[in-house]
Amino acid sequence: MTMLQPDRPNRSMLLRLINTIGRPLAKNGLSFLRLDETTLLNKACAQTGLDDFGDDSFREALRVLLRSYETEAQLSFVGRICVHGDLVRLLNNRLRLIADRRRHPAIAAEVIRRPLFITGLPRSGTTFLHALLAQDPAHRAPQVWEVMHPSPPPEQASYATDPRITTTARQLKWLDLLMPDFKKVHLIGARLPQECIAITSHDFRSYSFETMSAVHSYRVWHDSQDKRPEYEFHRHFLQHLQWRCPGQRWVLKAPGHLLALETLLQVYPDAGIVLTHRDPLKVLASCASFTEVLRNGFSDRVDKVSMARQVQQRWAEGAGLAVKYRQTQGNSHQQLFDVHYVELLRDPMSMVRRIYEFFDLELSGAAETAMERFLLANPKNKGGVHRYSLEEFGLNPETERRRFQFYLDFFGIEPEG
Repeated sequence: MTMLQPDRPNRSMLLRLINTIGRPLAKNGLSFLRLDETTLLNKACAQTGLDDFGDDSFREALRVLLRSYETEAQLSFVGRICVHGDLVRLLNNRLRLIADRRRHPAIAAEVIRRPLFITGLPRSGTTFLHALLAQDPAHRAPQVWEVMHPSPPPEQASYATDPRITTTARQLKWLDLLMPDFKKVHLIGARLPQECIAITSHDFRSYSFETMSAVHSYRVWHDSQDKRPEYEFHRHFLQHLQWRCPGQRWVLKAPGHLLALETLLQVYPDAGIVLTHRDPLKVLASCASFTEVLRNGFSDRVDKVSMARQVQQRWAEGAGLAVKYRQTQGNSHQQLFDVHYVELLRDPMSMVRRIYEFFDLELSGAAETAMERFLLANPKNKGGVHRYSLEEFGLNPETERRRFQFYLDFFGIEPEG
């Protein structure tokens, strides 16, 4: 069937126009299109006036990623501009983070106490729950603007009025123009919580890259690596954000944490884990559609079948690790609380109260009011209806039901209609 072949992306008119005009320019090797290590590092140093990138281990990750972009990702003209710009931004931030840490030794003394991590299969309510829990004034969730532009460290007095908020909002408007479907699949805004893969991207070891583009060899390399340095960098980043703008507790989120729970708890031994669950058939279809929307913005061609197979393999692994962790570790330290997607959507505040009770947290009246206000302002499908099916990605529902039956049975997950 035609729809199961590598597809030309469904792009906005603006995106198609820019790619058409820019295609000839891409062949001229312009500096803002180059994806080589020397060009990127030199540009970051020139823009910041700094040259200390910290631990050099990030260089191998960057090299593998760049090679994968050039040989596998089939980047469009706009995709190449965006990838180049984002990599320079990450390198600039890295230089500034290292400089800030050297200039202010107190940053390294910051202690991250009892953080709460939300993880689980993607599209299982992690983003919604993260945004909801972040409404508690006692909680500190990294916001999109401060992850995109972390230096200088944010200050409590100007946190709500920092000019970087406006800068980030302006940048996100371009995302909406280029990928208007994105708002249907993901909550995004300068002052909304950001997930942890955007933090670890600064170390070039992150699941974000494989979601945005078909970087297969990078994915294989990343899977083979020790995740401890990734989580140590994550902790350093939180120290940076916390130094002048503390909260009572960090609330953090990424489905990818499911793939490294043991490492996460080595770096954050007193962390609480909220583990979300959803019918894997809905997860696979929604995640494949979400990934397609992202890749359409950056790639000349998207192989839907190959992409969906990678999604299926990744999250079959994630489901297996969730079961294995429960079987081997249990919940002897009262560190892990299960949240079922259907129950979360049915009564969000009831689920919030159960989470707070489990982790022995105080749910203040101010927190409840803020959460109720958030729920009213963000009804389901606020950005538009997101339609998808397994079949359009070449996945068979019966086969996938059998593949994930062990996960459904172990956690008692309700199949969705």
